[in-house]
Amino acid sequence: MAEGDTILRLARRFESTLLGETVAASAPNPRGKAARIERLDGQTLEAVESHGKHLLLGFGELSLHCHLGMSGGWHFYRPRSRWRRPRSSAWAVLSNEEWEAVQFGGPTLQVGPTARVRRNPQWTRLGPDILAADFDPEAVIPALRADPTRGLGDALLDQHLVAGIGNIFKSEACFAARVDPWRAVGDVSDEELGKVLIAAREQMLSAVELGTRHNFQIYKRRQSVCPSCRGPVSSRGQGDANRTTYWCPRCQG
Repeated sequence: MAEGDTILRLARRFESTLLGETVAASAPNPRGKAARIERLDGQTLEAVESHGKHLLLGFGELSLHCHLGMSGGWHFYRPRSRWRRPRSSAWAVLSNEEWEAVQFGGPTLQVGPTARVRRNPQWTRLGPDILAADFDPEAVIPALRADPTRGLGDALLDQHLVAGIGNIFKSEACFAARVDPWRAVGDVSDEELGKVLIAAREQMLSAVELGTRHNFQIYKRRQSVCPSCRGPVSSRGQGDANRTTYWCPRCQG
């Protein structure tokens, strides 16, 4: 599941492998041909930018924009090494003499003029990136309160309010801050909201630096016990998207 930590780590991988390089671009799968990936053939990767769950690769006048969703991913291989998935299923292949970056699946993959890609509402309507160097939790709190009746866990997933938090770190951050994700944001104090945002940022940055996510304290621990109080962990769908929220009624009550 690609949350903001996955995308920032991916951006850093592109920076260390293909940034500044002229790439060969191909689209083995028809989905990639529809996205016009082959327009990038012979272009130089000049910029890499992550924002929340979105990745933007800049090739001067052209850019590639992708969102990996629940099942998409980029793999990096050495030339002539064996891929983990069939070549025919790859939507995009960007390569030089030393690396092949291969993309599979996801809801968004498009190549277009850079100015137009940056005007896409999918990009322009994103809230502040929780992993940005200048992220300010206090600036996000008023946006989270736009609908004071909305559950905190549901609001944290709204990428228009704050970009990058997904279902894992929604639950983990609320647990770390000891705040009930089912409370209406209008009933959660500024201090509590700040603690949740800071916890999410710290957990996600740690995952970026370690190259893996930490051992989850509460996420997917249904029918298990809370690591703090040894009480039962609860879970159920929340919000219009019915994304499962995990929490400890004792510690977060």
